[in-house]
Amino acid sequence: MHELAARLRRLPPSCGPVRLIGVDGHAGSGKSTFAGQLAHALGGAPVLRLDDIASHDELFDWSGRLLAQVIEPLARGETAHFTPYDWRARRFGPAQPLPPAPVIVVEGVGAGRRALRPYLARLLWMELPHTESWARGRSRDGDEQREFWDGWVAAERNHFAEDPSRPFADLLVRQRKKGYEVLSGPAGTVGPDQEITQGDEPSAMC
Repeated sequence: MHELAARLRRLPPSCGPVRLIGVDGHAGSGKSTFAGQLAHALGGAPVLRLDDIASHDELFDWSGRLLAQVIEPLARGETAHFTPYDWRARRFGPAQPLPPAPVIVVEGVGAGRRALRPYLARLLWMELPHTESWARGRSRDGDEQREFWDGWVAAERNHFAEDPSRPFADLLVRQRKKGYEVLSGPAGTVGPDQEITQGDEPSAMC
């Protein structure tokens, strides 16, 4: 993970003084866990979770709010202020600051959407099939969220059909028993002969 973090820190800024790193993938694919570990390897980089930007009424129609509250201020070198959504209370909370750190990780389904891609230094995609991802997510959230998941799956299918992220991913991330394997993605910024492998086991590609 530290090798990947070092590569990301060396990238030129992509949004004002900030290097925005997008972590996208299907719901349940392990984005939050990976983003947290990546942020730690980056020396405590802030993580913007798109669950705080989305809402019950706007599962995916939140580009305008993200741009106005986060992207535009950061692009000016200013501290952003976003209003995180409370999924239990079904309302937005008080504004939270997000200073323009050298690297900020943006994590969530839709982090690689076309409205955000121009501001990303790199886009990472969690490489796990949607059926397995959704099964993991349903198991994690339990019966209490069954109805929500039924609606979510349909909404996610529609979103990626209209605005796919994976074809534009610079890197693909595969979770392994220990650590992660990070490979060049469809966008091919690393190159097929420059795979980055994180973790304690030999690369599955070797």
